[in-house]
Amino acid sequence: MVYAIIPARSGSKGVKNKNIMQLDGHPLMAHSIVAAKKCKTIDRVIVSTDSEEYAEIARQYGAETPFIRPKSISGDAATDIEFFKHFVDWLNETEGFCPEYLAHLRPTTPLRKPEIIDMAVLKFVESEYTALRSVHKMTDTSYKTFEVEDGRLKMLFNQGFDIEKTILPRQSFPTTYNPNGYVDIVRSSLITKGILHGDNVKAFLTNQAYEIDEVEDLSFIEYIIKKSEF
Repeated sequence: MVYAIIPARSGSKGVKNKNIMQLDGHPLMAHSIVAAKKCKTIDRVIVSTDSEEYAEIARQYGAETPFIRPKSISGDAATDIEFFKHFVDWLNETEGFCPEYLAHLRPTTPLRKPEIIDMAVLKFVESEYTALRSVHKMTDTSYKTFEVEDGRLKMLFNQGFDIEKTILPRQSFPTTYNPNGYVDIVRSSLITKGILHGDNVKAFLTNQAYEIDEVEDLSFIEYIIKKSEF
């Protein structure tokens, strides 16, 4: 049994009310709900939110909102493990049951295909992995990235200031990957121990997934939707 959990807090300071901003005529979080509802491997779709307004919107699109998340774990400094632990504890205490597998679908990655989510679930369930995280190949390797310290470039991967190696061809470095929020799957048995992903995480490769971090990203994803099958 697999439950999908969609976190949708209301207190975003970077982009106000980001999770309910309109994308292709629907609130942002609705896209994650609809994708999860179409999955063959997902048994329940639950939205964790601190807002009754958001909860009502979630219900309109077919998600369950059996609780309102406490404000104490819904601010900008709130972590994923906090809302997951609240979710797992609520299920165990209120319903007396929590499935082992929880699919984490972030509203900020709205373009998903249900069959891809199903594939991730099937690859993870009954495996020995502690978690699964979706990633896509980076267009350039992170071995060529820098920090700036006292105005000087410092290589991120070895903390060195001699950056001559970074002018080598991209093919000279290992391939690196971005986590993209398409679908992550975690285990409730680890959540109860305060562990979200653990040390044996399966890499689930997807095509590039577009995330919404700024208002401008909405316009770009609207364009992607109009030019594709989404």
